[in-house]
Amino acid sequence: MKITIKRSDFNSIYEHAISVAPEEACGLIAGTDNEDGSRDIQKVYILTNIDHTNEHFTIDPKDQLRTIKDIRENGLKPLGNWHSHPESPSRPSEEDKRLANDSKASYLILSLMEEGNPVLNAFHVETVDGEKTVRKEELIILEDE
Repeated sequence: MKITIKRSDFNSIYEHAISVAPEEACGLIAGTDNEDGSRDIQKVYILTNIDHTNEHFTIDPKDQLRTIKDIRENGLKPLGNWHSHPESPSRPSEEDKRLANDSKASYLILSLMEEGNPVLNAFHVETVDGEKTVRKEELIILEDE
């Protein structure tokens, strides 16, 4: 699957992740699913990691409910979530895989492990024959118009 995100949204994720490091940053993504199977992220939500740790995240439930309401009011579709890995690569950890329970979701992970070189990747996680399988999705960062 191909996913697009605007440069300004990527920058928002990156700037927030840097501002809360070494804790993991997190949020939700919303947009549209296209007929060709691709996805366009049209809005990125910066939410609070109530765990305040560098090893995992939990989105504040009040923030999540408020965000879902905003997504619906804007006629968008929830596409998944994003979070940062302050000290590890941009790939799902074992815990990320264990907690990935929405087979329709895209999971964006921003690695900050190499200072000044943020790496953002998108993944699809689903359970096949009782095992979690991870597939990297094509992520395209579009320059803002």
